[in-house]
Amino acid sequence: MNIAANNGEWSGSWVAERLGVELVGDDGLTALLGLALRRNPRRAHLLVSNVLGKHVPQSPAVVYGHGFALGRRVRDLLGEQEAARAVVLGYAETATGLGHSVADGIGLAPYLHSTRRPVAGVTPAGGFEESHSHATSHLLLPEDPALLSGEGPLVLVDDEFSTGNTVLNTIRDLHARYPRKRYVVVALVDMRSPADAGRLTSFAEEIDARVDLVAAASGTVLLPEGVLEKGQELVARYEESAASGDSSSAAASGLVAQFPAPLPGAALEGDSKPNPLGARDCVESAATAAWARPAPTHPHPTDNRTTPHTTRIDLHWPPGLPDGGRHGFTPAHRIRLESALPTMAARLAEALPAGTSRVLTLGFEELMYAPLRVARELEALVAAEVRYSTTTRSPVLAVDDPGYAIRSRLVFPAHDNPADGPGERYAYNVAGAGFDAVVLFVDSAGDTPELHAPDGLLARLGAHAPHVLLAVVPSYVPALPEESPAMLPEPLRGPAFSSYPPEDVGWLLQDLSDVTLEAPTEEREEAIQSGGAHYAESLPVEYQPSEQYQALFHAALETSAARIAQAVGVVTETVMAERSPRPVLVSLARAGTPVGVLMRRWAQFRYGVDLPHYAVSIVRGRGIDANALRWLAAHHDPRDVVFVDGWTGKGAITRELADAIGEFEERQGVTGFDPEIAVLADPGSCVRTYGTREDFLIPSACLNSTVSGLISRTVLRADLVGPNDFHGAKFYRELAGADVSVAFLDAVAARFGEVVDAVDEAVKELVVADRAPTWEGWAAVERISEEYGIHDVNLVKPGVGETTRVLLRRVPWKILARAGAGADLDHVRLLAEQRGVPVEEVGELPYTCVGLIHPKYTRGATGADGKAVNL
Repeated sequence: MNIAANNGEWSGSWVAERLGVELVGDDGLTALLGLALRRNPRRAHLLVSNVLGKHVPQSPAVVYGHGFALGRRVRDLLGEQEAARAVVLGYAETATGLGHSVADGIGLAPYLHSTRRPVAGVTPAGGFEESHSHATSHLLLPEDPALLSGEGPLVLVDDEFSTGNTVLNTIRDLHARYPRKRYVVVALVDMRSPADAGRLTSFAEEIDARVDLVAAASGTVLLPEGVLEKGQELVARYEESAASGDSSSAAASGLVAQFPAPLPGAALEGDSKPNPLGARDCVESAATAAWARPAPTHPHPTDNRTTPHTTRIDLHWPPGLPDGGRHGFTPAHRIRLESALPTMAARLAEALPAGTSRVLTLGFEELMYAPLRVARELEALVAAEVRYSTTTRSPVLAVDDPGYAIRSRLVFPAHDNPADGPGERYAYNVAGAGFDAVVLFVDSAGDTPELHAPDGLLARLGAHAPHVLLAVVPSYVPALPEESPAMLPEPLRGPAFSSYPPEDVGWLLQDLSDVTLEAPTEEREEAIQSGGAHYAESLPVEYQPSEQYQALFHAALETSAARIAQAVGVVTETVMAERSPRPVLVSLARAGTPVGVLMRRWAQFRYGVDLPHYAVSIVRGRGIDANALRWLAAHHDPRDVVFVDGWTGKGAITRELADAIGEFEERQGVTGFDPEIAVLADPGSCVRTYGTREDFLIPSACLNSTVSGLISRTVLRADLVGPNDFHGAKFYRELAGADVSVAFLDAVAARFGEVVDAVDEAVKELVVADRAPTWEGWAAVERISEEYGIHDVNLVKPGVGETTRVLLRRVPWKILARAGAGADLDHVRLLAEQRGVPVEEVGELPYTCVGLIHPKYTRGATGADGKAVNL
């Protein structure tokens, strides 16, 4: 069998005949595309490109020529001036080489492709999900963060444009971050259905930008009713046949046209001689097995078969030249590569065995462009027929029939330590294709023991070609601006740290539970106000609520749960609409943490998405935990991070965060964090993103750790927190009996369904409202500080939440309450009575209440008269 030629038969006829699938469109469409089958809950058929160089070995000149020609068309469309400002973005893994070739055709355009390989120390500039794919997560990891932020046209390249979902979602996400006026979508084939054809125009109007489409050919796939079920049944029959190992029955049933002739010395199923590469792999390559079944490993043979030998080739790859567009490939890089290509191709030609007549250059997943360009040069140098294709993650059924696009399949384990774990990888149309030499290109990250293992890719190739050559291209890793600081630990999670479920929040903190940090309230107050200690260097003794106070908490929760649920919905919807469709929620511990968990639950309830959520420490006067920011920047796009807090008082933390982010960016060279806090309540008018600006009772403010996952407030002390440590906190496991953290969340989340309409209406009103901060809370605090002779705004704590904190943690002097405040202040009045603190009603107050810390910091100054009151 020679699968290189289909004897003039269209490589989609097998699927078309059995499923009734029709490919209609331009005259050259069937020359570009064949059809295959795969297991997929939404689409059984697979369009297989004959000119992409992924699944079907093809002349490298043909593969490169198609991409380059598309780039020339884009340049003509844009004009020379705009083409010189363009940036090209390709999609991993299939279109990485195609996108590179398009960039070459445009001329001076820098190139970047998405990747599924995270790189330590390189901050993502974005990412997206490819919902229809077998491996969905894409990252954008440019070495130069400014690569995507220009105003010139963005050219997005994929192998096919069918529904357009992936490309349009990418544009929508990038447009929100880096808006521009023009986009060009490029594909080998435009296969949109009539229903999808008008989406591009309406989408362009939606984002107020021009969006063009350039394709080599266009058409559509006509699917009869029931084709999905019929296709799945057909695949299942092959799998059943493969599992039984009964090749004869498979052929007899008409499922397989023929097996390939076995290579010399290869033992087929049932042969008594062992085969080191697996007789089953030979059958599998003929496609009776062809789904995702591992090929077995056997000991080396004792017969006369030659053990496969791999020849390693040193291409003399130019030092420091990127191996592709994973981190960006500039016109200067292209010039270096063009200069080096003749030498590299010559070294490869010299290494080919004498008499080689048919050679395959095989790339490796995302590493498509470098082997393509070397193969194209080799094709011009040698008399042998040169073909090019690459390995892939995508599992596809293989059928040995001239009318089917995937004639054979090799299966082997992943060999580049992928971030999503081990798994199978595939090389199609290699087995049985008559290649007498295969040159495998991998980057150095893929040159691992798994590659060289008995069941690895090199051995698989050696079973089907007498000569295997290995060319390793150095994996390019961008130089970091400075030596990378010490590695940081993974976030702490419940139940080991906190009573929250582990998926609810990751704490970017260190556990100081075994350290005694608590001090009497009066001692702490005296030390803080005298300047002898910072408030974050110790902890107050955790207040244990009386039965009466607990009853007030539960009563308040019952009456306010729906009100809180509405505020949660409003702030979450606002964040997802204005900040990021998939935000990374980062709560300011600990008051922000319950709010962050509730926002995460709203996103699950409304949209079925699981948003990442972390809690970090911020300390007034000392800023946010820089190591926590460093961890976030290494694991997420900073532009997706949304800081979350419970409420605003006078806005001190809002200003603290803005200053701290600015300092962090200046020192670390990391940009993208937005210091704008999203809060449940903004009575101080300090932020633009909020659930409400009313000052009302949030029951989570009534308690300390027992409503915050049993976590203390955060601690920053030099003898406990080193320069490369997260700030600290304690987990009060001993208070589990009084814990209401999850009960609070459940009570609020239970009301989500009844507030949806109110949330939607409130969000509509916010869209057109003037939400610019007025800082009226800060002005009120300054006025109160002077009127009451305090002369220190830090001792004035406005709002229900802050007033509660004063009564629970500090030395209160008096409480100012707005006249007629009602039940929102029941718990405040009870605490004030217990501590002997007067509550003074005030006619005009921008807050429901304000707590004043005692300005006399002498020990024992607990109440207004300086006398201690036992709780």
